[in-house]
Amino acid sequence: MTTAQITGWGMAAPPTVLSNHDLEQLTETNDEWITTRSGIKERRISHVPLSDMATVAGHRALAAAGLEPEDIDLLILATCSGDTIIPSAASFVQAKMALTNAAAFDINAACSGWIYGLEHATAMIRSGIKQRVLLIGAERLSHYLDFTDRSTAVLFGDGAGATVLEAADEGGVRSTTTGIDGDAAELLWVPGVGSNTPPGCDLPATSGVRMNGREVFKRAVTMMGEASTKVVADAGWELEDVDLLIPHQANMRIIDATARRLGLDPDKVVTNIHAYGNTSAATIPMALTEAIEAGRVQPGSNIVFAAFGGGLTWAAAALTWGDRVESIGTSDAEFPRTDQTAFDLLAPNIEYFGKGV
Repeated sequence: MTTAQITGWGMAAPPTVLSNHDLEQLTETNDEWITTRSGIKERRISHVPLSDMATVAGHRALAAAGLEPEDIDLLILATCSGDTIIPSAASFVQAKMALTNAAAFDINAACSGWIYGLEHATAMIRSGIKQRVLLIGAERLSHYLDFTDRSTAVLFGDGAGATVLEAADEGGVRSTTTGIDGDAAELLWVPGVGSNTPPGCDLPATSGVRMNGREVFKRAVTMMGEASTKVVADAGWELEDVDLLIPHQANMRIIDATARRLGLDPDKVVTNIHAYGNTSAATIPMALTEAIEAGRVQPGSNIVFAAFGGGLTWAAAALTWGDRVESIGTSDAEFPRTDQTAFDLLAPNIEYFGKGV
């Protein structure tokens, strides 16, 4: 049976760092408070549009797969912070990457978006409709950071991760599950942005990320654990067959709880939350790329991906890696140079939400 296998990978982390100590100058917090509650030490702030981050990551994934832009017949961009609402951010990425033969669309399942996209890409490939899919997760959540709200401002960062999926005869994506509890949507959202907002409405009090952290935490622990065990069973595996868990990087306590649910030792769990914070739909492909580059993904590895995010969405997937863990080629795609500090880049937020440095 035809399956979908990941054959290319790449990530793009903006160069500008916002550390926990920097945040002490922006909001009522400190490094110890942030680290003990989330595991985050720093995050990146982008000086370029989201579509530019996605483009850099996309080119790197294509190079790793040994493909040219014209080889891709579908681009799926998982994001909840696109350049514009109309058109999709995927439209800009398709043009910037010269994906001349690709259809393209955004998918917004917040932090679960990359796995949602993985499920769609797998279905397209299994059906024969598409042969090569470029799946990118990218977020520029710094645009929505309100530094008067320390519960959210310390969590999120910017970044992009990309994967190429191609038709294969064995291995690949073994099972997926996706879900949502729309009744709880307002536990994690950005109100005041969208067609429900009247033109000219005064937004500063409402248009940043808003989250009921306690409720989101409880639901994330439950649903990521349940989704992970489901895809393991659906793949025909036992829990001891799992070689690697690559979870959404939202909170170390959530990651630890999911690992315990699967009975996994820490050395089988991929984390990079300390360096990038929560980049929403980008966290899993970024973590996957770093895991491959660190030699943690081996030919035939059984990998579980799990996520939970705004909506409230959840998702998980089980995948058996193919034979290749080395990139076929490299890309010269890079970010343009910048001398701006994180404070420079965040100045509009600070002014908008009424908080001075």
